[in-house]
Amino acid sequence: MMIEIFEIEGGKELQGEIKVSGSKNAALAILPACLLTREPCIIKNIPLLTDVFVMIDLIKSLGAEVSWLDERTVKIEAKDLKSDADTTLVRKIRASILIAGPILARLGELKIAKPGGCHIGVRGLDAHFEGFKDLGIEAIEEREQQEKYYLKAPKELKPASVYLNEFSVTATENLMMILSSIEEQSEIHLAACEPHIQELGEMLQAMGVEIDGLGTHTIKIKGTKNLKGVEHTIWPDYIEAGTFFSLAATTKSNLKILNAPVNYLEMVFRNLKKMGILYRIENDTVSILGKESTLKAAKIQTLPYPGFPTDLQAPFAVMATQAEGESLIFDTLFEGRFKYVDELNSMGAKIFLCDPHRIIVSGPTPLFGTKIKSFDLRAGATLIIAALAASGKSEVYGIEQVDRGYEKIEERFQQIGAQIKRVEKEQ
Repeated sequence: MMIEIFEIEGGKELQGEIKVSGSKNAALAILPACLLTREPCIIKNIPLLTDVFVMIDLIKSLGAEVSWLDERTVKIEAKDLKSDADTTLVRKIRASILIAGPILARLGELKIAKPGGCHIGVRGLDAHFEGFKDLGIEAIEEREQQEKYYLKAPKELKPASVYLNEFSVTATENLMMILSSIEEQSEIHLAACEPHIQELGEMLQAMGVEIDGLGTHTIKIKGTKNLKGVEHTIWPDYIEAGTFFSLAATTKSNLKILNAPVNYLEMVFRNLKKMGILYRIENDTVSILGKESTLKAAKIQTLPYPGFPTDLQAPFAVMATQAEGESLIFDTLFEGRFKYVDELNSMGAKIFLCDPHRIIVSGPTPLFGTKIKSFDLRAGATLIIAALAASGKSEVYGIEQVDRGYEKIEERFQQIGAQIKRVEKEQ
């Protein structure tokens, strides 16, 4: 059996410019939101990622008509929908649960398998189902088909105050979409407020929904039965921007990151500064001065937005391997995000796993090329950065994880001088 891997020759300085793509997490909410209306929606700046393609296939399988207008623009028209989601597609990505909101709003019922995706800790559906319960929506597990659910809404959804049991991004998005069809005001308390939630809110406003509180943990929504079709452009991916910051700093390179959503990166910039990384911001261009920077150890703690994002914990950990002193990386959100530690240690890093939520990184340590494997999306990008900073040749396995969230990463890195290529190899 043949598999694809990345072959990387590291230890080379990078230079030039790299542009941030459209946000994966935004696209995975914006696309199913198009199912809320019978009118056509046009979505631009689509990131060309495997997760996004799965979501588009899932939307089509539910009855929506999807046509590509150009390389990054789709037109979605959802006149007639069905309520039984394709199990194979649902189990490919965790974000497949985001069809629940619009399908329940339109049809009042949905049969859906337990979603798949990255294995980075316990990420169940409790927050969704508890929120649905506040709206009178039942979640019934079908006994004859393990891990498949039947969601049933009351004949008429009524306004409610919904209290989430955690700052769940996808539960917040699902509830926003359901409430967009209820004509009186509802509230979501303990809502997540990540940039892609704010973006979804702005799209829903353009569809005719009244929303207050975007960017806060309490969102007030007054919906409408006649949601309009819209034209929307996906915002740049703030996680991808932060990954590129790490690439420049870890490889001691000077890079310009174009199209960066700087208004949503405040805590990332604060942690860059704390670690001694020099940078300049000019409009939406961020210049990372990796050559001139002297990296320092720091404490990095992930928190729900506007805190430091958990998706950048791993890229900042590899940066810490090149920093003077001991850095504490504390992921407060997930207990399974340190699977990359053994891979970095095999390259020469000195990282101690304190417990499932904390690591101590001692640096600086030289990194050396070897065979390494990606276990999830963000860890995969981290290992690529490590391989580019390391001396010698590395082989990165499990790159299908990286393709889920970083578009044509090897081609884009080649343009800034990276010696990286995608090759087929017998497993």
